[in-house]
Amino acid sequence: MNRRDFIRLSAASAAALPILKPSFSFAQNNSSVPVRLTLRPDRLGNKIGPDFTGLSYESAQLGNPNFFSGNNTQLAGLMRRLGKSGVLRIGGNTSEYCYWAPSVEKKTTTPNTASIGGDKTNPVAFALAVGPDKGLKPSAAVNIAPLAVRNLRDFIDATGWKLIYGLNMGTGTPEAAAAEAAYVMDTIGAKLIAFQLCNEPDLFYRNGIRKADYNSDQFNDEWQSFYKAIRAKVPNAPFAGPDTAYNNDWLVPFAKRFKNEAIFLSQHYYAEGPPTDPSMTIERLLRPSPQLQRELEGMQKTVQEYGLPFRLAETNSCYRGGKQGVSDTFASALWGADLMYQLASAGGMGINFHGGGYGWYTPIAGTQPDGFLARPIYYGMLLFAQAGPGQLVESKLEGAEQAPLLTAYGLRSDSGAMRVALLNKNSEKAVRLTVAGAPAQRAGVLRLNAPRIDDTTDTTFGGAVVGADGAWSPAYSEQASMENGAAVVELPAASGALVTFER
Repeated sequence: MNRRDFIRLSAASAAALPILKPSFSFAQNNSSVPVRLTLRPDRLGNKIGPDFTGLSYESAQLGNPNFFSGNNTQLAGLMRRLGKSGVLRIGGNTSEYCYWAPSVEKKTTTPNTASIGGDKTNPVAFALAVGPDKGLKPSAAVNIAPLAVRNLRDFIDATGWKLIYGLNMGTGTPEAAAAEAAYVMDTIGAKLIAFQLCNEPDLFYRNGIRKADYNSDQFNDEWQSFYKAIRAKVPNAPFAGPDTAYNNDWLVPFAKRFKNEAIFLSQHYYAEGPPTDPSMTIERLLRPSPQLQRELEGMQKTVQEYGLPFRLAETNSCYRGGKQGVSDTFASALWGADLMYQLASAGGMGINFHGGGYGWYTPIAGTQPDGFLARPIYYGMLLFAQAGPGQLVESKLEGAEQAPLLTAYGLRSDSGAMRVALLNKNSEKAVRLTVAGAPAQRAGVLRLNAPRIDDTTDTTFGGAVVGADGAWSPAYSEQASMENGAAVVELPAASGALVTFER
């Protein structure tokens, strides 16, 4: 039986599964690092909203109007599993080569092709699924027809999510952007939370869109001209920006100049890259990132000074589409969940993991004819989704010096439940964690596991796989042991867990 058939059968029979104990064994207490986590439920931190989670796709995907449509029920189901009110972002490098084509209504039959060709007026074909663009050269031109936007509205309705929509400032015109924005606004309505006018303008020089001396002042002038043209046609159009790659030096001037025009700030983050560099490894991915720390500090300072929320509108493990053997492994599940909580702890409003097609880092891989599959990083997002929205709780780890890659996040969920997300990114250190401070008589545990940290196919959460349409439920019920009112959780090396306390 192949992996896809197994997933389909697992999803179909989930309701009939008996409640079982986990089949894996834990490290013995004498070989585990003893760590204590103390929660302070009376000290609340930042809030995690219901629309924190998001996914990001290339604008070129709209060249196939059938991909984001109400008929793509598998993809819609997989997205719903990650949250009832997440955010889909359409953008990426290809947004600078996508052109609004109101006179073109593509056929509803998808050609059997995996490439896009042609020019801005006459594309040859469109792709079944578009993977992450590597940004090494200009993308092929893609027409976006009104049908794609109408189908996108149906897809958004099917997921319950909202939308960030990228427009073409890189090679487009203000007039064309205004016409596209007017149709998108009229079609998507209140489910559109923001337009973004470009993608990574601080890197425009790399693919020849702008000259090497292009700077933030020039960008801000262009952004304003597009903003004015769109607002003249769509007075209530919402905007976000600057959607830079990583440059805090561009973030501050944008926030200062457009604090009354933008509803939130957006920027990108990639933990590693390029994938051809042999030093881009699992070990490096799981270590603390000075780059991320600098970006979060810059974000916090800008938010405090200008009062605008902040979103990581595009992120993932390794830029240029990811790295095989790193981005597609179980390590990405631990890294992804940890990144979500790091951003939330720093006050970020949300995150969008980039993907599409069969890119190495995509959370959901596949096409409509072949079906879709949840990759390992999806399971880290699933742990975050099961913890739910709520408010972070002050927590303190003691004794983790021997397991320095252990992280823990306390949360008081909107339902009132106290939860703790545990992520043991240490590949060779098991942890015996005592969790104190949450008044409870019982503590249920859902585990995030795979046979190895570099495993690519056998990730589970709660002992179960996610079905092709997002069907999932825990395969077993596990209770943590209680000692003097504290929960004790054995956490194997390279694993995660979600602990829910019950009074």
